[in-house]
Amino acid sequence: MINVIDLPPKIPIFPLSGVLLLPRTRLPLNVFEPRYLAMLDDALKTDHRMIGMVQPREIPGNKDETTLQQIGCAGRVTSFSETEDGRYLITLSGISRFRLRAVENGFSPYINAAVDWTSFTADKGAQDVDHGFDRPKFLKILSRYFTATSLSTDWDSLKEADEELLINSLSMLCPFDPAEKQALLEAPNLANRRETLVTLMEFALAGDPGEDSIQ
Repeated sequence: MINVIDLPPKIPIFPLSGVLLLPRTRLPLNVFEPRYLAMLDDALKTDHRMIGMVQPREIPGNKDETTLQQIGCAGRVTSFSETEDGRYLITLSGISRFRLRAVENGFSPYINAAVDWTSFTADKGAQDVDHGFDRPKFLKILSRYFTATSLSTDWDSLKEADEELLINSLSMLCPFDPAEKQALLEAPNLANRRETLVTLMEFALAGDPGEDSIQ
């Protein structure tokens, strides 16, 4: 576990659209581009072994260029293996969200950035609790959404999972667009993320209002 004082002021950035990492979750990644192989090699040489996941976004009025979202989430490399064809299969364990302060280009083949952790002190604390979580109501909406999107899951596991793991895992796994993923990332707390998640599912169901019961 990384203490707050150990969070580095600068981390390498992995820009990946539509991919979400949240604190206390795990994200598997398949790394194959040479610049990101170099990034991972360098990250593994540090004490913190941290990489920042940030979504790129279009610059308004210029569809040919992108910039980075201002808020991302850093993860620690907790699993690593190399394939015979030179790819890296890694797992990032989410540590904390951060705000980009300054992006460095030109000193390495990948992006490094100075980051600010101070807006997200709760990410390093105890597991978040959603006191307003109504599991039966939530699972009913989720069942309708999974049916409409042809997704499947182990419902018994969902019925037993704690609310933080359930809400954060669904936020990461559901096929929302990048802007919607960013809204889930930036939700101030677990209750806000659950409300955002439900709103996104209900919006997706707007043209398919039928309900499906959990078996």
